[in-house]
Amino acid sequence: MHTVNIHEAKTHLSRLIEKAAKGESFIIAKSGKPLVKVVAVETPTADETRRVGFMAGQFSVPEDFDRMGGEDIEKLFGGE
Repeated sequence: MHTVNIHEAKTHLSRLIEKAAKGESFIIAKSGKPLVKVVAVETPTADETRRVGFMAGQFSVPEDFDRMGGEDIEKLFGGE
């Protein structure tokens, strides 16, 4: 695994990030002592991606949902 010092990492950050994104992880060191390891984030597979409607059929919305609490809301805003 490739090790770079902090100054080199700052100077070549874009290039290093591109390599890490392609799977070439690297270590950033300070005074020769390893500090952090930079690796690519794993992207979710198609099965792991959440989609709209993933809870379809698991609950129901009442017919009067848009009117629920209407009287209380009117009272709160001085509608009495």
